[in-house]
Amino acid sequence: MLDYLYGPGKRDEHTNPHMVASWDDPYVEDPARSPDMTIADLALILDAPVYALLGKRPAKHVYHVAVRNAPEDRLLMDAEWARVAREMMHASGIAPHGDDQACRWVAIRHADDHIHIVATKARQDGRQPRLRQDIPQMHAAARNFEVEFGLRRLKHGDKTARKWPKTGEQEKAVRRGLSEPVRETLQRTVRQAAAAAANEDDFFTRLTAAGVRVNKRVAPDGNITGYSVAMPGDRDGGQHAVWFPGARLAADLSLPRVRERWSTSVSVPTSAPAEMWQEAERRVRAAADQLGAGGLHQGAGDVAALGDLIVIAAMISPRMVRDRLKDAAYEFERASRAPGDRALEGQARRLYRESNRLLSQSAAVAGRSDTVAALGFLLALVTAVEASRRWHQAQDHRAQAEASGRAGRLLREAVEVTAGASAAREFRPRPKRTASRSSGGRRAPAVSGERPMAGVLQEAVPGHARAILTDPAWPALRTRLAAVEKAGEDPVDVLAAVAARRELTSADSVAEVLTWRLEGWQRQRGAAADATAKKPSSTSGGTGGSGAARATGVPGPRRRPPGDEQQRGPRRAR
Repeated sequence: MLDYLYGPGKRDEHTNPHMVASWDDPYVEDPARSPDMTIADLALILDAPVYALLGKRPAKHVYHVAVRNAPEDRLLMDAEWARVAREMMHASGIAPHGDDQACRWVAIRHADDHIHIVATKARQDGRQPRLRQDIPQMHAAARNFEVEFGLRRLKHGDKTARKWPKTGEQEKAVRRGLSEPVRETLQRTVRQAAAAAANEDDFFTRLTAAGVRVNKRVAPDGNITGYSVAMPGDRDGGQHAVWFPGARLAADLSLPRVRERWSTSVSVPTSAPAEMWQEAERRVRAAADQLGAGGLHQGAGDVAALGDLIVIAAMISPRMVRDRLKDAAYEFERASRAPGDRALEGQARRLYRESNRLLSQSAAVAGRSDTVAALGFLLALVTAVEASRRWHQAQDHRAQAEASGRAGRLLREAVEVTAGASAAREFRPRPKRTASRSSGGRRAPAVSGERPMAGVLQEAVPGHARAILTDPAWPALRTRLAAVEKAGEDPVDVLAAVAARRELTSADSVAEVLTWRLEGWQRQRGAAADATAKKPSSTSGGTGGSGAARATGVPGPRRRPPGDEQQRGPRRAR
C-alpha cells in the first residue's frame, strides 16, 4: 500500500507524494523528505503492534480510507489536510484524541484534491480498535469541515445512492473495450425489466431475453428468495462468472423491492399509439396533482412509480428524443428512491403504474412513435417531475430534489426538440417573393453568412430579440440559424414558426429554448429528406435514370401510362 501511495501511480498521476500527518507527530519521519527513513522502515513501524499481538493476528490488518474534495473546492493546505486526517481517525475509532495507545496511522498526500490515510487495526496495548459506525462518523466529521473550510456541502448519506462501479471494474471495462463497466449495464437492464414486468415470471423472462444470465436463489420450500445476474463472458481471475445480487446493483433492485412493483395489479385497455400517449398524458397530469398528498410514505411510493414510468417512456419514446429521456431516467433514478418506508396504495402511484402499463403494452411501437402525439405526454412528464422536486424539497431530501431538477431539465429539452420537430412537420413555406416589403426593405438573399442573424431575430421574434442578444446561449442559437439558412430555408420564417409553436414567456433562457426547437426542426427536416431520397423513383424509358428527389410537402408527379414519356415537359428545377 505504501509503495503505491509514495510511487508514481499507475499512470504517473501522483505528484509530490509526502506525509501530512501521523499518529506521533512530529516524531515520525517522512520517507519522501528524510534520508534516514525508507518506505520499508515506515511499514515495519506501522505494523509493529500487529507483530506484537499475543493471540492470532487478523488476516487483514490494514485500514485504508481516502478523503477527497469536490472538483470545484479550493485547494487545502497541508496543515488543513492534517487536521482532517486527525479528526477522521478520531471519528472512526482508530485513534481517539488523547489516546496514546491507539492504532498507528499515517496520512499521505500525492495529489492536490485528496489524501490517503493508512492505519493498522491493532492498538499498541494489544487490544482491537472499536470501529462501530466508523463510516457514518467520518461522514459527520466531513460535514463539519465542509462548513468550516467553505467547501461544497453534501448531505448525510440516506443509503439511497446508486452503487458505483469500483476502480477494478472500470479498468476491466477499459481492457475489454466495453463502453461502460458491467455493473452499469446490468443495473440499467435489470431496472428496465423490473419497470416493464407484469409479474415475477415476466421479470425473469425479460432478463433472459435481454441476454443476461440469471441465477435464482431458491429456499428449501421452493420459494425464490433472491436472484443474481451476470453478463455472458464476464469472469474473474479464476475464470468464474461474476454475479451481482440485485441489492448490490441498487437499493430498489432487491427481489422484495422489485416485487413491490406488481404487488397491486393494474389493467388498462390496449390503445393505438396516438391514443396511448393521450391516455398516459391524462393519467400523468392527474397523478402530478396527487403526488405526496397522502403523506411521507405515500409520496415515497409515488416517486418510485414515477421513476419506473420514465424508464419505460425512454424505451419507447420517439428516436429523436430517446437519448435525452434515457439520460433523464438515469438522473431521476436517485429521486425515485426516498429514504425510509414507502406506501404502495397511493392514488398517484396507481395512476403512474397505469400509465406505465399503457406504454409497456405498446412497446412494439418503439421507434415508430409519433413525435407530435408524444409531445403532450412529455409536457405532462415535466409537470410530474417538477411536482416530485417540490415534494422532495418539502421533505428536505436535497439529493433527490437535485436529481429531480436535473431530470426535469433534460425532459424540458426533449419537449422543445419535439416542439421544433412538430413545427417542421406542419410548416408550409410561403411563396418566395422578390418584391419589396411594405416597410420598403428587401429581404437579404438566403445565402449562408450573408445575413446578420441579429436582423433575423428582429424580424422573427421582435419582442425577445434584445434579451436573446445578451443571453449566453445566443452564439449556439446563431449557429443553428446559420445552419438553417445554409440548408436553403429562410431563417426568419423558420425561427418564427418554431417560436410560435409554444409560449416563451416562462422560459429561463429564450435563446436556449429556441436552440432546442431548431435542433428538432433540423432533425425532422433531415429525416424527411432521407425518407424522400430512399423512395424508389420511376425510371425513364427503361434507361434506369432516377428522377430528382422532391422537397417535403410537394406532391409527386401523376404517373403516366407506358409510352407517354415523350409528352413530358422539361424537368422542374428544385
